[in-house]
Amino acid sequence: MKKRMETKHIVILVHHYSTLFNISAPIEVFQHAMEQMEKEHKRPFSYQIHIVSAHAQKTIVTKPGITINCEHTYPEINYQIDTLIVIGAPRKNGFEKDVLTWLEQQAGVVRRICAMCAGAFILAEAGILNQKKAVTHWQLCDEMANTFPGIDVDREAIFIRDGNVYTSAGVSAGLDLSLALIEEDLGRDFALKIAKLMVLFLKRPGNQTQFSTILESQKTDYQPIKEITNWIYNHLNEDITVEKLATLAFMSPRNFARAFVRELNTTPIKFVEKLRTETACRLLTDSQLNIDEIAHFSGFKTSLNMNRIFLKTYQISPSHYRRNFSSAFSAPNKY
Repeated sequence: MKKRMETKHIVILVHHYSTLFNISAPIEVFQHAMEQMEKEHKRPFSYQIHIVSAHAQKTIVTKPGITINCEHTYPEINYQIDTLIVIGAPRKNGFEKDVLTWLEQQAGVVRRICAMCAGAFILAEAGILNQKKAVTHWQLCDEMANTFPGIDVDREAIFIRDGNVYTSAGVSAGLDLSLALIEEDLGRDFALKIAKLMVLFLKRPGNQTQFSTILESQKTDYQPIKEITNWIYNHLNEDITVEKLATLAFMSPRNFARAFVRELNTTPIKFVEKLRTETACRLLTDSQLNIDEIAHFSGFKTSLNMNRIFLKTYQISPSHYRRNFSSAFSAPNKY
């Protein structure tokens, strides 16, 4: 007798005014995975995707004003959920108590419970994130930390797993989290293949920062610091010290360091290190330069120094980072 294939039910729980992209991101990733499994005749199990309403009615109005008809409402579920993905929604009116109670119950029985972006607030209100590490959109991290002091909020990660609970950062991070779920089920090579099929170019690790250092530096209007950050970006492979930067800014080292921290909430040396690390990540994934060349162009001088920083920041070596996250469409060597 032929053994019945296991079905992994993926439930996407949607509230009124949830962001449409947050809903579609996991659907697209899992749908591509299903199609690729069929193409490769690699079917140790099957996925089944369900869009489920968190309200009494099946019809949901998304944030852009587009109406969608869900398969059913959450009390109507009559199958074992494998992965429950909670989509964020406006928090000003709170969330229905019955939904929060249901989520709390599900967290104890499903294999994985996930939150996309502001969906972390829904898990938080349900008590699911208590004493756990979590992330949400960077603009909401302080609010989450202040509202729910029992949650260890990581303000930079793209996505985080703590036990069977997963949270993700901004909108596009939902793609990264979905790919990570696929990797857990079907392996790294398969997940990378899905990323390339979707022309995502890069499957980012969860502990990679959710915003770039150079983009963050643009939030200051203080001209001396703005000019210095631009200078740093264009001179990463030079020796950079606080004294040298202070001289360029026509300030004393002490005043310069204070002004830098005041404007960017980090020290000059930490800023330089993060910028060098991000530059090295880009070169590792998008160029054909070797490790020593990348260490030179990003300012680490030696591959040994770069290796030390990568192990501290990402817990993997630069070569491992390249193997895991490089694109099939890497740019030709332009240096």
